Amino acid sequence: MKPIWKWIIGIFILLVVALSGAIWYFSRNWKPIVEEKLQEVIKNSTDSLYKLSYDKLDLNLAIGNVTLENAMLVPDSAVYAQMEAVQKAPDNLYDIRLKALKIRRFGIIDILTNRKLTIKSISLEDPAIHLTNKYHAYNDTVVSESKKTLYESVKDVLQSVNVRDIMMENVSFKYSKLSEGKSSDFAVKDIKISVHDVLIDETSLADTSRLMYTKMVEIVVPGFTYNFADGFYQAKFDELKINTREQNILLTNVDYKPVMNKAAYFKKKGKNVTMADLHFDTLRMEQLNFRALMDNQQTIAKKVQIKNGHAKLYNDKRYPKSPKNQIGQAPHQKLLRVKQLIDLDSVFVENVDVLYGEMSGKYHREGQISFDGATGILTHVTNDSVKLAKNKFMKADLRAKVMNSGSLHATFSFDMLSKNGAYSYAGSLKPMQAPAFNRILTPLLNVEIGSGNIRSVRFTMEGNDYRSWGDFRFDYDNLKINLLNEEGEKKKKKILSFLVNQLVIDDSNPDANEVYHIGKVNHKRVPEHTFFKNLWQSLLDGIKQTAGISPEREQRLIGSAQSAKKAVEQTKGSVKKTKGFLNRLFKKDEEKQQE
Repeated sequence: MKPIWKWIIGIFILLVVALSGAIWYFSRNWKPIVEEKLQEVIKNSTDSLYKLSYDKLDLNLAIGNVTLENAMLVPDSAVYAQMEAVQKAPDNLYDIRLKALKIRRFGIIDILTNRKLTIKSISLEDPAIHLTNKYHAYNDTVVSESKKTLYESVKDVLQSVNVRDIMMENVSFKYSKLSEGKSSDFAVKDIKISVHDVLIDETSLADTSRLMYTKMVEIVVPGFTYNFADGFYQAKFDELKINTREQNILLTNVDYKPVMNKAAYFKKKGKNVTMADLHFDTLRMEQLNFRALMDNQQTIAKKVQIKNGHAKLYNDKRYPKSPKNQIGQAPHQKLLRVKQLIDLDSVFVENVDVLYGEMSGKYHREGQISFDGATGILTHVTNDSVKLAKNKFMKADLRAKVMNSGSLHATFSFDMLSKNGAYSYAGSLKPMQAPAFNRILTPLLNVEIGSGNIRSVRFTMEGNDYRSWGDFRFDYDNLKINLLNEEGEKKKKKILSFLVNQLVIDDSNPDANEVYHIGKVNHKRVPEHTFFKNLWQSLLDGIKQTAGISPEREQRLIGSAQSAKKAVEQTKGSVKKTKGFLNRLFKKDEEKQQE
C-alpha cells in the first residue's frame, strides 16, 4: 500500500507545484494584458473622453488580490472641446481620484470553470469625486439610445458577478455648476459608503429585494453647509444617513435660514418679501421607495417625521410690496401642480414652534404671533391621480399653544380635485387671557387689551379661491381695550378708549342683555391675499361680529368724537379747562382722519 500512497502524494505535490508555477507565470504576464485591457475599455466606453492612470498595479492570482494605487480617472479637455464643437458633449464631467483600490479574495477557479466571479470585498481609500455640470441645450432634444443592462454587458464573459462588501471611507464630493462663465460650488467631505451583497446575473435586476443589484447601500454624510447663489440663504445639516435595506433617510439639525439678520435682509432686498427661518432637529422618511426615487424621481413613502424645531416667517412693511394675484396658490393646489409624483401616507409633526413676525411701517415696531409646540398629522399627502380618484381629500389634524397660552386644535380638509380650490377647516381654542395677544396688537396697531377672559373659541368654516363662509363662536368676558398715544404705550387715550369700550365693543359674549352673538362669516377674498392671510381675515370677521363690532358701531364712535369736539367749541370762554382737555384729546385724531 505504501507505494500507492507515495504515488498519490507525489502526484499531488506535482500538481501543486504546477499550479503554483502557472499562477506565478500568469501573475507576471497577465499584468501587461490587464493594463492594456483597462485602457482599452476606458477609451471605448467613453469615446476617448476619459483617461485612466495609476502608479502601481499589483495582481496576485494565488490568493485572489488586486491593488491599484493612486488611480485617477480624468477627462481630456481637448476631447471635450471637440465634442462640444459637434454638439455631442455630455452635461456632466467627472474627475475621480483615489489613493488605492483593493480587491480581495476573488476566486480564479470559479472564473475558469464556471465563468462566475466571486469577490469577498472591494475597498476604495480616500476617493475624491468632482462633478462639473455645464448645460448644453442640445442634450434636451437628443434621443438617447436604449442602453444595455449591466448584466448584458458582462454576460459574454461572465455568467454572474457577486461582491459581498464594498467599502468607501473618507469620500470627498464636490459639485460645480458652470453658467455664463461663473461657477457655483458646494462640497461634502468625510462621506462613508457601505454596499452589501452585490449580485449581477440574469435574475438580479428583477429581484425586488435589491436596489441596483445590491441588498443594501448605507451612506453617512457628516456636516454639510451650502450657501445659495443669491447670497441670502444657507442650508445645512449635521448628519445625513441613508439605508436602502431599512428604506430610511434621516437628517439631523437641519437649517434653512438667512445668512444675515432681519434688518440687513430687508434692506438688501429693498422690498417687503417673506423671510423664512427653518430649523428641525429631526427629519426622517420611512419605507421610502428608493427604486421609484432613483428611476423616476418619485417620492413615495409611508411616513415622514418632522420633530423639534421652528418655522419663523417675517415681513417688514417699511418696504414696498409688489402685490401678486394669489388665486390658485393654496398649499394643496401647489402640491397638485408638482410634476414629479409625491405620495406620502402620513406626515407627523412633533413640537414645532410656528411664528409670524411683522415690522410695522407706521410705528417701526415688530409684532409677533406664535403657535408653540405644534404637533399633529397630515394624511394622504399626494398628487397621485390614481389614489385621488379613490380619495380626493388631504387632511391635517394639528394642535398648538397660541401665544404659548391657550390650547388650539384645528383640522383641515383639502379637496385636491376641486377646480376652485375648495377646502374646509374647524377648530377650538381653550381658555386663555386675552392680553396675551398684545404681543402682536400693540406694536402693529398701537392698541392694547387691558383685560379679558377668553373662555372658548369654536369655528367651522368652508372656503375656496374666492370666498369663505361658516360659523364663529367666541365666549369671553371682562374685555377692555386701551387706545394708545403715538408717544408711547404708557400714555393712553382714556376718553376715546372709554368710548370704544362703551359704544363699539361688547365686554362679554353673551352681552349685558344676555344675548349670545354668533359670527356668520361670509368673507370675500382679496385676490392679493395669500391662503393663510385669507384664513386670518375670515376668522377676524367672525371675531368682530361676536364682539359686537359692527360698521354702525364704528360710525357711532366717529360721531361721538365729533359731537364732543363741537360741544367744547360751544362752551368756549365758560369752561376753559374742559375745552383744553377735550381739545387735546381729539386734535390728533382729527389730524389723522384728514391725512
